[in-house]
Amino acid sequence: MILPGATIRVKNPADTYYRYEGLVQRVSDGKVAVLFEGGNWDKLVTFRLRELELVETTAAPKKAK
Repeated sequence: MILPGATIRVKNPADTYYRYEGLVQRVSDGKVAVLFEGGNWDKLVTFRLRELELVETTAAPKKAK
């Protein structure tokens, strides 16, 4: 489920932002506003829900030595 605060990745290969990762700002009527931050620029872009996928943000467990 995509909710505000989630990290997402654009999965639509026809989109300019393909494979970019951003932070969900709001969800409304099947559309999602995503904030992209990159160095000296910030951009808020709206996507259809089906164009996005959740990014797993949990850390991988450390291997024992």
